[in-house]
Amino acid sequence: MAEPNSSYDLCTNSVEMVEVGPRDGLQNEALAVSTADKLELIRRSLAAGVRRIEAASFVNPRAVPQMADAEAVCAGLPERGDVTYIGLVLNRRGAERAIATGRIDQLGAVAVATDGFAMANQGQTSDGSVEVSQEIVALARAAGLTGQATISAAFGCPFEGEVGEDRVLAMALALAKADPLEIALADTIGVGDPGRVQRLVTSVREAIAPIPVRVHFHNTRGTGLANVWAAVQAGARVVDASLGGLGGCPFAPGAAGNVATEDVVYMLERAGIATGLDLAALVETNRWFAGVMGKELPAMVAKARAFPPASAK
Repeated sequence: MAEPNSSYDLCTNSVEMVEVGPRDGLQNEALAVSTADKLELIRRSLAAGVRRIEAASFVNPRAVPQMADAEAVCAGLPERGDVTYIGLVLNRRGAERAIATGRIDQLGAVAVATDGFAMANQGQTSDGSVEVSQEIVALARAAGLTGQATISAAFGCPFEGEVGEDRVLAMALALAKADPLEIALADTIGVGDPGRVQRLVTSVREAIAPIPVRVHFHNTRGTGLANVWAAVQAGARVVDASLGGLGGCPFAPGAAGNVATEDVVYMLERAGIATGLDLAALVETNRWFAGVMGKELPAMVAKARAFPPASAK
């Protein structure tokens, strides 16, 4: 299992990327993607340099049919000592399923910032989701794995609207008591703006240090890349992204795609911030996966001509 980047040096010139395409990228898609194609997506992502990847979520298959083959995907994961495979889990049952595969290295728990979305997504209150996330981190540790937690709807809720920054900060402090590997702030429905991102990442980072802050943005309203930039400048050193910009939550009305891995890598690398990923390989994977999905993927970089052009090199 790869060691995560936990540095909070604001002068650092690198970030760690977490590829969420096989899970968040697919869970809201109507097309049933085969286990073989999911594994090929994972294989190609690893070949492009990805070292942390959400392989699957262990949820009720009736609620999220796309994840019904979670165990089969895990059984086919490449044996790699330098890669961390993440399983998203929402409760003890999901955690036990993920642990039982013997292939998941890290459990990802989800706490939700509002009661309305927590009930729709997980059938529990916001406070209840914090308690369950703490339990999942403890279960991971007891099984010899690592555990991390995400605060979903941290920038806005599809049911309740605005979410107070003080609420998110309080949740982060409560989750920090479980000593997770990291705590992520997720803009589940893509309503965040760079100013708020900068403020919230800064306040949470300072409050939970030395636990790192990870960020997860959706590009629903076109602010995803700006939000990634604001978060990195504020000290986030781990960024979620989805190959091709696919993604969304089945239980969050209006949730659209994640920030695209290719677009984030292009932006950060051009700005001198290393990601460790091969952009050309990501673009090639985008084009292959567009064929699998039967449609052009949202990512912008794959639609544009390569820059610098090969003739200028």
